[in-house]
Amino acid sequence: MGTVPRSLRTRAVALLAAASALSLVAGCGGDDESATGGGKKDGKVIITMGMFGVMGFEETGLLEQYEKENPNVDIRAEIAGDEQTYYTALQTRLAAGKGLKDIQGIEIGRAKEIVDTQAAKFVDFSDVAGTDHFLPWKQSQITTEDGKVLGLGTDIGPMAVCYRRDYFEKAGLPTDREEVAKLWEGSWDKYVEVGRTFKENFKGGEVAYMDAASGLFNAMVYGYPKQYYNAKGDLIYDKNPAVEEAWNLAADAAEDGLSAKLRQFQPGWDPGLANSTFATAVCPAWMLGHIGEKAGEANKGKWDVAKAPKGANWGGSFLGVVEQSPVKEEAKKLVAWLTAPEQQAHIFKKQGSVPSSQEALESAEVKDVTHEYFNNAPIGQIFGAAAQEIPDKQVLGRKDGAIKDLFSQGLTLIEQQGASRDEAWETTAERIEKAVG
Repeated sequence: MGTVPRSLRTRAVALLAAASALSLVAGCGGDDESATGGGKKDGKVIITMGMFGVMGFEETGLLEQYEKENPNVDIRAEIAGDEQTYYTALQTRLAAGKGLKDIQGIEIGRAKEIVDTQAAKFVDFSDVAGTDHFLPWKQSQITTEDGKVLGLGTDIGPMAVCYRRDYFEKAGLPTDREEVAKLWEGSWDKYVEVGRTFKENFKGGEVAYMDAASGLFNAMVYGYPKQYYNAKGDLIYDKNPAVEEAWNLAADAAEDGLSAKLRQFQPGWDPGLANSTFATAVCPAWMLGHIGEKAGEANKGKWDVAKAPKGANWGGSFLGVVEQSPVKEEAKKLVAWLTAPEQQAHIFKKQGSVPSSQEALESAEVKDVTHEYFNNAPIGQIFGAAAQEIPDKQVLGRKDGAIKDLFSQGLTLIEQQGASRDEAWETTAERIEKAVG
């Protein structure tokens, strides 16, 4: 994942998948990890970071740059490949009060739970100067009712559709990104209908139209201000027409055999990218780096990016500093630098993660970005425009991340086990009630 660290002495980078969950929970050892892995030693400030996926700080060279500009700082980053595994470990460490990193990544689906239940364990960023450049709704997601800011925003997740030009050609469909976008403009139903055309006309082996029905479901649900909770914190997923509409259309796609029967970021999905087993994936901007890495050099230029049928925000993250850190002030300074407009623009240029900084979004540096891997797609324009379509208010709930995962699992019951949509819904509802109870 990303660049090779310059020295194991100065930075320990671990790519941790589900198989290593036990080691994540147990902690990483060391001289004294009763609180965190950081501290001060031999004239160096050691700052540890716990992250997940491809957040871009290590991969685009920013951590190394910060070390060069601050020679007394030694950054040690541990990166989990799977966010669900990462968050399970973070919860365990927060409860135990040990094994924590100085800086911890927080995914948007976990933000409300952190704000409601773990605020005392994270430091307050409200006193950090120069952090007024974020989209207003972004920082509100990590702020407590009494105004404590538990972290600073990294990226956001405006939506597009990534598609294989070569596969569309073999199905007799347009390949130009603007013409492709017109096929499904304004309606996810049209996106599924294009899939039926693809399935009927594709010539070239066993290739599915989309990777996962759950990707379609997430894209639809996150186009609305409310998904699983209302503003009072009540569960409303079973009464929300947006959720019902998304579930039924995703189930249609699954039952019609339009998906490769995968779950994004779960076993099988990366090989699906590498082996080119599907033609489209609903892709928030942060997913581009992962697709490019896992699909590999052999598929460079075959992938492209088209405007999604409707705007939505799927994902995005924050960086917080734990209260127990022995280097809190130094860690806060690093977080502020990593999330500053210049660094957010740098990550977008390098891997396509859209800034949560309004200042960065409005810069020519971001607007002019193209992505070489995706056939030089003008991602600055595509995702910049998509960012403007994101609802101004997004109601988050305490178990948003868990519920999202459970809906993905529920759709997998239809795709992989042949369950009816009603059976899968009932199972999902039972699991949600258990998870939030």
